[in-house]
Amino acid sequence: MLSIILLSVSGLANLFLGFNRSNRMLLPFALLVLLAVLGITISGIDTTGALAGFNQSPYFAGMLTFDRYAQVFTGVMALTTLLILPFSQKYVRDNNANLAEYYSIMLFSLVGGIMMVSYTNVLVLFLGIETLSIAMYVLAGSDKSNVRSNEAALKYFLMGSFATGILLFGIAMLYGATGTFDLPQMGVAVRALPTADPTLQPMMSIGILLMLVGIGFKISAAPFHFWTPDVYEGTPTLFTGYMSTVVKTAGVAGFFKLLAVAFGGATIEFWLPTLTAMLVLTLFVGNVGAVAQTNAKRMLAYSSISHAGYLLLALVALRSGRLSANAIFFYSLAYSVATVAAFGVLKLVHDQRQRDDYDGLNGLARTNPLLAFVMTVSMLSLAGIPLTGGFFGKFYLFTAAAQEGFIGLVIFAVVMSAVGIFYYLRPIIAVYMKPAVEGSEEPIPVTGFQSAVLILLVALTVLLGVWPGVVEGVF
Repeated sequence: MLSIILLSVSGLANLFLGFNRSNRMLLPFALLVLLAVLGITISGIDTTGALAGFNQSPYFAGMLTFDRYAQVFTGVMALTTLLILPFSQKYVRDNNANLAEYYSIMLFSLVGGIMMVSYTNVLVLFLGIETLSIAMYVLAGSDKSNVRSNEAALKYFLMGSFATGILLFGIAMLYGATGTFDLPQMGVAVRALPTADPTLQPMMSIGILLMLVGIGFKISAAPFHFWTPDVYEGTPTLFTGYMSTVVKTAGVAGFFKLLAVAFGGATIEFWLPTLTAMLVLTLFVGNVGAVAQTNAKRMLAYSSISHAGYLLLALVALRSGRLSANAIFFYSLAYSVATVAAFGVLKLVHDQRQRDDYDGLNGLARTNPLLAFVMTVSMLSLAGIPLTGGFFGKFYLFTAAAQEGFIGLVIFAVVMSAVGIFYYLRPIIAVYMKPAVEGSEEPIPVTGFQSAVLILLVALTVLLGVWPGVVEGVF
């Protein structure tokens, strides 16, 4: 709860710094706030329970609960945001008039993400989703002079509004069937409904399906993914990196909590086929779609769709309990670190060369060996190559699914991972094996702070791949 208060107050204070045109103070202030949130979260991680610990630290009549599950995923999101912000230094140097608003909106959106992983009432889940989503609508269209950014914001807003309506209708149907918004009580009512009042069973079933659709949109799961490539391409690169990591982590963690607590037990057999179909379609569309892309940001958009499919494996293997929760945590952490590194390099390249396609990466190894190396490690991790965090992330997800008997899904996911190697190698080929495009031979300016962050990202990726036990078993 202290993290939510600190982020909210700091977001407002950040706006006042912006009024004073103190742009050079904004980045250090935002970084200090996020460091404080990360420190508070890590120091307060509960040591007794995870999914079952809903009686620990309840707030607002039990509507928010900061148990270990919430604290761990809050830590992942805070760390991700902390690692993204250094790549906004160009905004500081250019004295961007909207810099205070950018940082404040990111801090406010993080409040929504924390609500999505700490809720015990589905109304708080809805509020968290909307707090996060509205902030993303604004950031997507923050480059007002860019037609693609305006288009991205409009598409994201319109399609997000429809998805929100569907989600809210699903919540209303579930309330009508169970008589409660409280997550544990809803779980009890859902399991008792078939014998207590069978006439309400259709209402509950429709409500569950509508919620699957609404949350599926938020995490870019197929067939609700159509907004993703255009929005990722049009959104400024800094905010695309934030969107593809923090939003996805919050969405999947909130989704898992909903399924584990409210829709577990007897109802699994009802929604499992739907979720399985979403998983297969998401993996196929994400990986095959990425192969055809020539723009690096669109490739990472389809990559983000595919990673939503891998994370759905843990939701399908819900009965494995803590094993699934651990898999989601490790994969979210490894994926976020590698994705921030990739988007960080793309942001620096775009700032200098004004290109987001593969040709913009050509010859990067000659002009900026560090950027080329960072891009290589991040692509290898996203592909799931051994000695990177992405390898063990996929390993844990596949293990959770195999333990529950979903061998066919695991084999399909492995095949799709092999497809992914093809498009993840394309940026590596561009930076090492192709000459720079004419006019792009100059080195890309990288500050010492940004270099340090890039080295840290590589170190974390390798550490998670060599010593996964450093964060393994948090649940």
